[in-house]
Amino acid sequence: MLFFNTMMFGTLISISAYSWFAMWIGLEINLLSIIPLFKSHKNYYPAEATLKYFITQSLASTIILFSIIFSMNLSEFVPQNFNYWMMMILNSALLMKLGAAPFHSWFPEVAEGLNWLNNLILMTWQKLAPSILIMYNMNMMVFFSLIIIASSIVGGIYGINQISLRKILAYSSINHIAWMLASMLNNKMIWLIYFIVYSLISLNIILIFYFLNIFYLNQLFNSMNSNKLYKMLFIMNFFSLGGLPPFLGFLPKWLVINFLINNNFYTLSLILVIFTLMTLFFYIRITFSTLMFKMNENLIKFSKFNNFIWILINIFVLMSLIICTMIFNLL
Repeated sequence: MLFFNTMMFGTLISISAYSWFAMWIGLEINLLSIIPLFKSHKNYYPAEATLKYFITQSLASTIILFSIIFSMNLSEFVPQNFNYWMMMILNSALLMKLGAAPFHSWFPEVAEGLNWLNNLILMTWQKLAPSILIMYNMNMMVFFSLIIIASSIVGGIYGINQISLRKILAYSSINHIAWMLASMLNNKMIWLIYFIVYSLISLNIILIFYFLNIFYLNQLFNSMNSNKLYKMLFIMNFFSLGGLPPFLGFLPKWLVINFLINNNFYTLSLILVIFTLMTLFFYIRITFSTLMFKMNENLIKFSKFNNFIWILINIFVLMSLIICTMIFNLL
């Protein structure tokens, strides 16, 4: 509980800091509190993953501190003597903390070693501080366009080959990072919408995996087949994560594409859409593995995972797009 609170506290210090130095301190507090959360007494994998995480994050922190000291006045956010290369180093370090390609190599490796709840923290809360700090210096269009294209391609292509669900979600997360960076190019509010929606959908999917204790594709064959309702919600959540229109996951992608095209980023939006289709392909492959085999199925079977609140959240998240558009019509 203590470490969880200090982890949140570190992120909040970081995003509400007035100076680059305070921002760095917030990132450090966040990193040091998440290390004990990731560790587990049961086996060695979390320890290895935690060490990998710690090394990459501390390297990024060092580079951030180095670039702050070299190029900026420590007290203000506005760079005094603006140095393009130093800003590039700073942004690269922040992107490394985020896990964007081509600084992504640690991310699937770390995700593979952690359990589901830690993965949830890694994929949602840990993206908050670096993203907001990247927003402060988004004035390097070519650099960020290259990062967005790289993240999109890596997230799309590397995910196809995986059998571990944690790695699949990690690569899909890299693909979503590309979308989030693209949303920052134009409008900061869209980033917030994207982040909240992505976090909600990730929460839903990871809770299913957590309650059913599934880590690999082949475990899905047996575990999903007892209950039609869960199977349906599971499939719909993956469609939502891929951004298919009747679901909520479509809304932020819609907004991002709208703003990209309004600002003449045609090629960028095309690349994003094509590689998101590839991620959608491996989501559908996951859902097919649950859909194919019919054993003795019930419509609703009471089990330890029959959680009314969870079902309610799911239905709310899946139906939100229709509700949103209805509200707009009422207005």
